[in-house]
Amino acid sequence: MGHDHGHDHTHGANKKVLLISFLIIASYMIVEAVGGFLTNSLALLADAGHMLSDAISLGIALLAFTLGEKVASHSKTFGYKRFEILAAVLNGATLILISLYIFYEAIKRFANPPEVATTGMLIVSTIGLLVNILVAWIMLRGADVEENLNMRGAYLHVISDMLGSIGAIAAALLMMFFGWGWADPLASVIVAALVLRSGYYVSKSGLHVLMEGAPENVDVPDVIETIQNSPGIQSMHDLHVWSITSGLNALSCHVVVDAQMTIGESEKLLARIEHDLQHKNVHHVTIQMETTAHQHADSILCQVKAEPSDHHHH
Repeated sequence: MGHDHGHDHTHGANKKVLLISFLIIASYMIVEAVGGFLTNSLALLADAGHMLSDAISLGIALLAFTLGEKVASHSKTFGYKRFEILAAVLNGATLILISLYIFYEAIKRFANPPEVATTGMLIVSTIGLLVNILVAWIMLRGADVEENLNMRGAYLHVISDMLGSIGAIAAALLMMFFGWGWADPLASVIVAALVLRSGYYVSKSGLHVLMEGAPENVDVPDVIETIQNSPGIQSMHDLHVWSITSGLNALSCHVVVDAQMTIGESEKLLARIEHDLQHKNVHHVTIQMETTAHQHADSILCQVKAEPSDHHHH
């Protein structure tokens, strides 16, 4: 696949940004957890929990990029590219669990709000906000947060983290000026809701890829039309479109061509189709050419049923 240079460039940039972001967030997460513990603030602890999930997600994303570079082998013909998606799902599940725990803790605190050292809480949460703004800026400047599911997951974490810090600042101010003890658990509930939301979306997108769903950035009817309208193609069947990992979409199908077509002519036709599909976000194309005498069903989507493993007939 000689058309992957752009992918490699953004890949390197993504890794570098992830490493810097990971180091900043992991260091500050420890500060915030200690701060939350010393000041007795659930909002700070919730934000630290959120930052922990951030640090985990950035760490997993980094590991995924590194593993994803391992070359394909006989046992893993696509290499380890899918690891990135597994990481995203795992990360989403972690977020959901953290949010449920914070909800549980907050409910107990609404009943009897404990004493919170508000000045310390205000200082720690303000620095937390600045740290998040810095990391979000680094990510937006240097990484692909639009296309890459892994990077987008990490970026969304940082953004909702930022909102968590704003919540903790607001809670600290309300407690300092009005003595509203419930502001702390309320802020933590808002953070938990944000954590839950991002966990749900990251898990959902990741599971869609694991279920071999059609990529969201590929218009399947348009792809079908492009292939069917290529000069020399009579019809097509057995179409599959799926994602191997973020930014790497694959397609396989069978097309019916004239029985007199030479191998040279079919290669030219394939090259033209591959070129057209590149512009439609399909990066890896496998097309089987057949004549009208083919033995397969004519439906565009695959109708093949899985055979029991001891049957070898086609």
